[in-house]
Amino acid sequence: MNHAEKLARDVLEALNTGHIAAVGPLVAEDFTDHGAPPWAPPGRAGYLQILGFLHTVLELRYELHDVVADGDRVAVRATAHGRHNSDHLGFPATGRPYAMPTMHLYRAERGVLAEHWGVRDELAVLWQVGSLPVPQPVTLGGGGVSVG
Repeated sequence: MNHAEKLARDVLEALNTGHIAAVGPLVAEDFTDHGAPPWAPPGRAGYLQILGFLHTVLELRYELHDVVADGDRVAVRATAHGRHNSDHLGFPATGRPYAMPTMHLYRAERGVLAEHWGVRDELAVLWQVGSLPVPQPVTLGGGGVSVG
């Protein structure tokens, strides 16, 4: 396990256990979270606020599936298990649990994490919690193939 992978795993472990303050020394002061919501404050302080929201409000816990590290980059495929306790996606909170597929890419620099890119299937969350209707199966092309 290289240093970037250890840092990324430590961030996710801190989120899972609620020890958000432990993330501070793992990320740069000017940390950039490219996957943050538009209302999120920048830098380390903003990242810690977001992680606090994820843990406290959404009760988010990450289940890691794959971790691939090379040099200063580490990619993580995980399922985020949480509870829809907020209207931050534009729909009233339902309190229902969900499992959201996610992908994360971190870049380390000077011994700490400097950047994060996150991809989340938030549409699947809205289907799971009942905020949006689940699409009905469709027939593709002229072959009569049904999907769903």
